[in-house]
Amino acid sequence: MIRTLLKNRQRPDLPPVSVEFPITKYEEVYDKLESIELGHIAISDCYVAEIGGGYPILKRLEETEINVDEMDYLARRLESFDPYEVAQFQSAAVSHDFSNMLDFINLTFCCQEVTVVQDFTDLTAIGRKHYMDLHGGLTEEELKSVDFRKTALTLLLTEEGKITPYGVLYDNGMKLELCYDGLYFPDYRYSGDTLLTIAATDEHLPQDTKDIVWLYLPMEECQIKRALMHAGIQTDEMRLCIEENELPEALSALVEIDDVFALNRLCACIQKLSRNEYPKLEAAFLLAKPADVTEARHLAEQLDLFDYIPGISTPAEYGRHMITQSGHFVYDYNLNEFYDYEKYGKWRMDQEQGQFVAGGYVSYHGFISLEEVLSGSQSERLELTMGGM
Repeated sequence: MIRTLLKNRQRPDLPPVSVEFPITKYEEVYDKLESIELGHIAISDCYVAEIGGGYPILKRLEETEINVDEMDYLARRLESFDPYEVAQFQSAAVSHDFSNMLDFINLTFCCQEVTVVQDFTDLTAIGRKHYMDLHGGLTEEELKSVDFRKTALTLLLTEEGKITPYGVLYDNGMKLELCYDGLYFPDYRYSGDTLLTIAATDEHLPQDTKDIVWLYLPMEECQIKRALMHAGIQTDEMRLCIEENELPEALSALVEIDDVFALNRLCACIQKLSRNEYPKLEAAFLLAKPADVTEARHLAEQLDLFDYIPGISTPAEYGRHMITQSGHFVYDYNLNEFYDYEKYGKWRMDQEQGQFVAGGYVSYHGFISLEEVLSGSQSERLELTMGGM
């Protein structure tokens, strides 16, 4: 985590604002910055009075002005680093004398190429790490065949190491590339909760353009708007393409990519469900047949109005489940042969709105019609008894 104290250099009469990165509540942070006339989308206007956290090298940003979205992206990149990668990042920044946001962001994409030695007591470990830095990994065969001690000695005897506060750096020919150009943040999925990864581009550019705004749904709507505005893309002039889809399979056919905000609201709703609820959700979709993303969201918001019993395909199986496992009845195993499971299953199916689907049986138990549920009306749940509804 990176802790900052941000000021408006042009308005010293306004109080500073404390912001932690990565940001967790975007609208709240943007409102705080707006209250002191900061947080511009396209320019660096946040004067860093103080900065702290686990990355001392970022002290170089103190007494400079930063863009809040760039700092958030950098913080997200750094938060995914392990301790050795942090050492690589900070050592490389010292070695190359990097001190601005653009260089820091781009360094996160190539700092893994350098080798940093912090402990000279284990030559084998040094050699193994250096070999992995050079080749991006290590196979089982290489682990057995490479003489890592010799690799380490070859590295240390080159006398090309640079002493930094974070270890001795061996550059390995690392070159800084312009992955981030100041407009388009490179593709980087930070959260494991992403359901849809969308590439947004200006419709006036070629289909294969590399100028892409990456959207990871669900996200706060203000994030979507700022990401597009940061790159200068108008919402009515953008092309959307779904790159990764983690939504339940039944939803995929409904996904429309002409309204990113409707998709985002759907993803926010689905994200609240557990993975164990996905089969029930898909069964409810097969029963209610929502026509679009908005109807699908309305259904998901009231999923508790549906029951789903997996693994059954006949009225008799349904009746047996309700009598023996549902908890609605006191079941006596000694009377098992006297129960007419099929008759009870058919009776329940006649009384409720339900059907067998590929994975089991799904039924609806709301006071209003399914059409009203799909339109967004709210309902309480009703229960079925032997006397009816």
